[in-house]
Amino acid sequence: MLHRLLQKSRGILFLGCFLLFSSSVDAQLKYLALGDSYTIGESVLEKDRWPNQLASLLSSGIREVKTSIVATTGWRTDNLMNAIDIAKLKDEYNLVSLLIGVNNQYQGKSADQYAIEFEELLKTSIRLAKGNKENVFVVSIPDYGFTPFGQKNQSKISKEIDQFNEISKKITNQYHIKYFNITDISRQGISDPTLVAGDGLHPSGKMYALWAQRIAKEITLK
Repeated sequence: MLHRLLQKSRGILFLGCFLLFSSSVDAQLKYLALGDSYTIGESVLEKDRWPNQLASLLSSGIREVKTSIVATTGWRTDNLMNAIDIAKLKDEYNLVSLLIGVNNQYQGKSADQYAIEFEELLKTSIRLAKGNKENVFVVSIPDYGFTPFGQKNQSKISKEIDQFNEISKKITNQYHIKYFNITDISRQGISDPTLVAGDGLHPSGKMYALWAQRIAKEITLK
């Protein structure tokens, strides 16, 4: 009798551990952030990058959001496309974000070519999100004209950033994917210097927090 009870207890304990392990695996959601310096968080600590701040906001006691970032300072749309091909990413993500284009604008690249490459990146993002458009979102390009670095050319920069954002928003809307405008937040950089990082060009962790908070309000992870 005692032997059977011990066997039964061990079985229950094993089952409980198995269920706990299974639920913990299921509770870990994968988030992939694609982009450039704004996504990799140039000049801020890793914890202050907006994708990492977003993951923290979306995580809970029983659900962890694990962030992977494919982004490098200076990347254009074509650079990001090449990097994704090299990385051979699997179609396994619960959430995928795309923020790209400032270096196309900064380097004087064609807006028409940007449109073609942005759409390809959006299609890739959908594929990486297991084909689920609801798990993909696009973030607008911030306006570096409202930083000490870009202030002297603010009017020209802002006009061109608006043009590139109009392109990305139009394409994103055609695919019925969430589009988050954070450009207005970036345009507070001159009036509130704490929103700009120490390099005088990129957003600070404080600004990234504002982006993450705006995005988190509209994201539902499954």
